[in-house]
Amino acid sequence: MGKQTPDPDAIRPDFDLEMTAEAFEAWYWPKAELERICALLQLSKAGSKAELRAAIAHRLANPDTPAPRRRPRTRDDFNWRTADLTPDTLITSSITFGPNVRGFFKAEIGKHFSCHGDFMDWVRANSGARLRDAVAAWYMLERRKDDPGFRREIAEHNNFLQYLRDFQDAYPDRSLEDAKACWDQKKIRPAVGGKVLFDPTDVRFLPGI
Repeated sequence: MGKQTPDPDAIRPDFDLEMTAEAFEAWYWPKAELERICALLQLSKAGSKAELRAAIAHRLANPDTPAPRRRPRTRDDFNWRTADLTPDTLITSSITFGPNVRGFFKAEIGKHFSCHGDFMDWVRANSGARLRDAVAAWYMLERRKDDPGFRREIAEHNNFLQYLRDFQDAYPDRSLEDAKACWDQKKIRPAVGGKVLFDPTDVRFLPGI
């Protein structure tokens, strides 16, 4: 017998230690819940949502074997929190966007500087460039906003923002609050592989529909 398709209106059950890997994979689990499950299974809580999901599914499917070892994340020794930053400072893989780094960019760009997602993605993807290159990239990214057809790319892992965009594309006259209300209902329903996908029929979750 093949796999049964979950009832699309079923509600996500509470996790328990008897849950199968297949049952676990049928739902979206928030990061905090994944961390809680890792604690129950005596797994490391460090890592991305995808890494935690994979570790949990592996443990449920193979309860008597250890989770696969993750490749260690390499970090350099540059301290971005306290270093004296200049336009010639090299961007490294350990860059963070705390007060010291934001303060540098605000001093270079002005009070209108904002550390938005596109900019941080550019910086993280350009280790070896200098901070002056990042300043130039910030201005380039800001100029793109003048293009009426421009839309910031949503990172693949940001399921929530992608759902909101898809909802508002389908229903431009409905509010962001409506989109969030539908997300709250959709995320507790079956989402095979953990991906919550928008469907135009999701508006059924709104009062009066």
